[in-house]
Amino acid sequence: MPPSDADAPPAGQGLAVAAEALYLINLMLVPGLAFLILVGLWWREKGRAPALARCHLAQTVSASLWAGGLLVAANIAIVLLGGYDAASTWVVVILWFTCVHSTLILFGVVGLARALSGKPYVYPLVGRPCRG
Repeated sequence: MPPSDADAPPAGQGLAVAAEALYLINLMLVPGLAFLILVGLWWREKGRAPALARCHLAQTVSASLWAGGLLVAANIAIVLLGGYDAASTWVVVILWFTCVHSTLILFGVVGLARALSGKPYVYPLVGRPCRG
């Protein structure tokens, strides 16, 4: 029996999954390069992608920009607290990875799960509202 239309993945699901995967790759494996690919994908597809893909692309780009801004803020805190040779550096680094970085990864994992299930997802705190 051939598959029905009900079994077909939602429009834009592959692009949504790619966006979420690039977000996680940017955070964990290849920072910078994955971000550039994600932004290029967003730039190319933002006007023509289906709503599901546009939602996930907007979320991942926004969350990536927030992650970068928070990383800059952590580095500024390190410099203001005595520089990279100070003992307080390790406090900031451990807090960064324990609280902020792991939370951003968790958001990305949930976003990837939602993309794989063909559903939209708005990142808590750092996400942008999805437009239909």
